[in-house]
Amino acid sequence: MGGWDDLRADHGKLTVRALRALLVVVLVGTVFVQALMVWTLVSGSDPEDGALPLTALRVITILGMVSVQVALVCVWRLVTMVRRGTVFSHASFRYVDGVIGAIVAAALVWFAVTAINVPGQRDDPGVTVIMGGVGVAILGVALIVLVLRMLLARAVARDVEAAQMQAELDEVI
Repeated sequence: MGGWDDLRADHGKLTVRALRALLVVVLVGTVFVQALMVWTLVSGSDPEDGALPLTALRVITILGMVSVQVALVCVWRLVTMVRRGTVFSHASFRYVDGVIGAIVAAALVWFAVTAINVPGQRDDPGVTVIMGGVGVAILGVALIVLVLRMLLARAVARDVEAAQMQAELDEVI
């Protein structure tokens, strides 16, 4: 006769499975894009003859995919910690810091793309401004994750404090 706890547990398992499936799809996609970019760079068979320096953009794309992959691996590890009930520990900070670093790296990669794109946008500088705004928004996501990290730090500190109080209480009893 399941209650709310059973429903929440089932919902939690479904959410974790859906998130892991999404992480796998995105990871496979990024590896595929990287492989295509590396193949194009190595083979010298660039199918496009554009005005932008495509080699630089391909290298930047490869680096951008690495930042996404780092974030994916860190999120996977955090989801694993959630399932095990160990996410409120000091070990989780390493993965949250990895996500923050990956987001900042992605913003830097985006700013590099923006800088490479500037010469082609002399007639329409609004595109460059919009691209710069997107980079700032990416940095904003890093700040949001940093605030969430601070909340995690408070939760871990309270968990440690509760464990100490429980130990003191056990000694008294």
